[in-house]
Amino acid sequence: MKKFYGKELILDLHKCDASLFTRESLKQYFIELCALIDMKREKLVWWDDLGLPPEEQEVEPHLKGTTAIQFIKTSNITIHTLDIMKHAYINIFSCKDFDPEAAEDFTKKWFKGQVIHSAVINREKRKF
Repeated sequence: MKKFYGKELILDLHKCDASLFTRESLKQYFIELCALIDMKREKLVWWDDLGLPPEEQEVEPHLKGTTAIQFIKTSNITIHTLDIMKHAYINIFSCKDFDPEAAEDFTKKWFKGQVIHSAVINREKRKF
């Protein structure tokens, strides 16, 4: 039987409701997702154009959006949104086990998008 250090769920969503790509909505997403998969939330960090003058804001479709990292006690959840393209890219990594199917279903419903790629990686524990 293999032993694992952790698990990572990688999700790519398209055709999302881009009105949900706000800091307020993303923060609520993290709160509800962490409750669902039983993770203890820690610090939340943002990167976006909020507060930048218009001339310094991103305009390229593949760059315009928000990145947020929700640190959890056992690792992190990262999201990258692309507002113009209506895409969301999410990575959930934890050394504590969680239900990736529940997390994927919740995320798809939250962002009202279509999952175009989903993968689960188990981080194998090896002796050196």
